[in-house]
Amino acid sequence: MEQQLSEQERIRRDKLNELRRMGINPYPAPEYHVSHVAADIKARFAQQPEAFTQVRIAGRLMSMRDMGKACFAVLQDHSGRLQMYVRKDDICPGDDKSLFDIVFKKLLDIGDIMGAEGYVFTTKTGEISLHVKHFTLLSKALRPLPIVKTDDSGQSFDAVSDPEFRYRQRYVDLIINPQVRDTFVKRSKIINCIRRQLNAAGMLEVETPILQSIPGGATARPFITHHNALDIPLYLRIANELYLKRLIVGGFDGVYEFAKDFRNEGMDRTHNPEFTVLEFYVAYKDYHWMMQFCETLLEQVVLDLYGSTAVQVGATTINFKAPFARLSMREALLQHAGIDISTMDEAALREACKQRHIATEAHMGRGKLIDALFGETCEGHCIQPTFITDYPVDMSPLTKAHRSLPGYVERFELMVNGKELANAYTELNDPLEQRTRFDEQLKLQARGDDEAMFIDHDFLRALEYAMPPTAGIGIGIDRLTMLLTNQAAIQEVLFFPQMRPQHQTPQTHEQPTT
Repeated sequence: MEQQLSEQERIRRDKLNELRRMGINPYPAPEYHVSHVAADIKARFAQQPEAFTQVRIAGRLMSMRDMGKACFAVLQDHSGRLQMYVRKDDICPGDDKSLFDIVFKKLLDIGDIMGAEGYVFTTKTGEISLHVKHFTLLSKALRPLPIVKTDDSGQSFDAVSDPEFRYRQRYVDLIINPQVRDTFVKRSKIINCIRRQLNAAGMLEVETPILQSIPGGATARPFITHHNALDIPLYLRIANELYLKRLIVGGFDGVYEFAKDFRNEGMDRTHNPEFTVLEFYVAYKDYHWMMQFCETLLEQVVLDLYGSTAVQVGATTINFKAPFARLSMREALLQHAGIDISTMDEAALREACKQRHIATEAHMGRGKLIDALFGETCEGHCIQPTFITDYPVDMSPLTKAHRSLPGYVERFELMVNGKELANAYTELNDPLEQRTRFDEQLKLQARGDDEAMFIDHDFLRALEYAMPPTAGIGIGIDRLTMLLTNQAAIQEVLFFPQMRPQHQTPQTHEQPTT
C-alpha cells in the first residue's frame, strides 16, 4: 500500500528534488570533522575566547528567524543547543546570492542536519553564538518535527508529552525533549558504577545463554520458540542464575552478568516483557555478607550519581546511607497484617487472603499465598531501603535452608519505595535437596501453576560435582534506574519499550512457533 504523505512531507520531498537538481547532495559522504560541541562552547567561551576563533560544529537545525539579509538559527548537537548567526554577504561574498536566498532560507527545514564553520561571539543581548562563514547540508529531514516552543530562558512550552507517541518514536522524543536524554545518561552511569565496584571486588563479567532448553532460575511464564535445525523447543531465559552457578561449580569464585531476561507476562507501568537484571554470585559467602555488600554497592551508586545518599522520589526523600533496615518476613506480616505465618497451613493462608479480599487461584500453593499476603499488606510500608529476610521454604526453591529456623531459608529481598529492588540467597548447594525442591515445583505445575519451575537435570548434575557455599543476588536495573531518576513508569527508562502493534504488516517469511 502506497505511503500517504502529508502536505509537509510532500513539500520536503519537493525541496529534496530541488537540491538535487541544483547539484547539491542532500546526503553527502559521512565524514565531517567536528572541532567543538555546543556545551563546551557555552561553558568556556567567556574565559577563553581565543580558543573559539575557528569552530566547526554539526547538529540538527531546530529553529530559524529570517532577518532579511541575515538569519538567526539554533543548532542542537548531543550536548545542547547553540545559536547561529548567518549573514548573506558571508555565505555569498560575490554577486550571486542564490545560495543564501534559495538554499539556506527556502530549502532548509527544521530537523535538517547540517555542519557550520565560523567563529564564536557574543550578541548585543549577551547570547553566545556562532557567526557562520560556511555551512554544509549533511542530511535532509523528510518528516517535520513536532513544534516545541522555547522562551529566552530556555524553558519549553507545548512539549510533546503523549506517552504513546514518545515511546513508539523514541528517536523523536530524544530530539524534542532533551531532558529525556539525561535519564538514559544516568542509566549508563549506574551500570558503569556497579561494574567498577564488582570488578574491584575481583569478580569476572561473563555471558550466559539467552536461548535455553530449560527456562530455569525463577518462577515465571517463559517465551517459547522453535529451533528448526535441531527440531526442538527453546525458551528465552527468564533468569541466568543456574548458568552462573554452574560457573561457580567450575571454579570461578565471583561472576556477574548484566542480563536481558524475558517473561511472557503482563505489561504495566513497572513490567516490560524484556528487562535487564544484574546477577552476581560469590563463593564462600552467605546472605549476611551479601546484605552488607549490596547496601555498600547501592550507597556508592547514589553517591556517584548525585554526590549524596539522598534521592528525591516524588514527594519522598529516600536515603541510601548504609546500613539499611532489616525485618524478617514473619515479623513484617505480624506487624502489618497481624498474622503469624509460622503456624498457618495452606488452608489458613487462603482464608487470610479471603478475609483481606486478596484474589487467589486454586493452583497457588503456600509460597504464593504468603507472597500475595506480603505484597498486599507489607510492601507499601517499606519506603526507606529495607531488607526483608528469612523467607518460608515454600517461596524459595533454590535457597539454602536456614541454619537455625526450621521451615525457613536464608533469603532476603531489598524493598525500596514499596517495590522489590533485589532478591538474594545463600544458595542451595545440596543436590539431593535441590532435586526434592524441583519435584515440589512439578506438583505445582500439575495443579495448573504455569510459572512453576522445570527440573534442570544438567544443573543438578553440576551440583553433584559440589558447589562451594555461595551467595547470589539479582538486582533489577530498570527498577533501580526508575528509582534513581524519579520515574514512575518503566517505559521511561527503556529506549524502546514493548508496545502493542499499531497495525499488522503482511509477513512474507516463516514465523517461529510461539
